[in-house]
Amino acid sequence: MFISSAYAQTTAPAGGDMSTVLIGLLPYLLIFVVFYFLLIRPQQQARKRHLEMVANVKKGDVVVTTGGLIGKVKSVADDELRVELAPNVDVRVVRGTIAEVRSKTDPAPANDSKPS
Repeated sequence: MFISSAYAQTTAPAGGDMSTVLIGLLPYLLIFVVFYFLLIRPQQQARKRHLEMVANVKKGDVVVTTGGLIGKVKSVADDELRVELAPNVDVRVVRGTIAEVRSKTDPAPANDSKPS
């Protein structure tokens, strides 16, 4: 007598068909693809470029460490570099702490033309 008609209705089966499951997973798959192309892949490429750069450091290169020190490479060992920061000031630096390798600075070309 006081029972509403909502209690008397039957519900749909608990398990859905495969298409509703795939539609439910589609947003998560889309989010993963976006994260891969916007975050993961660029970070992997940057890491690869950094490892290449550090592996190609040679004597005479000007380097910048992650601590901000700028110096010229005096010698290269397996895992360490000897960097000259100032005259008679050499420090040992681990290869992984190199943030940037600046190319050797070439001397400026001499201007042989004389002003008239």
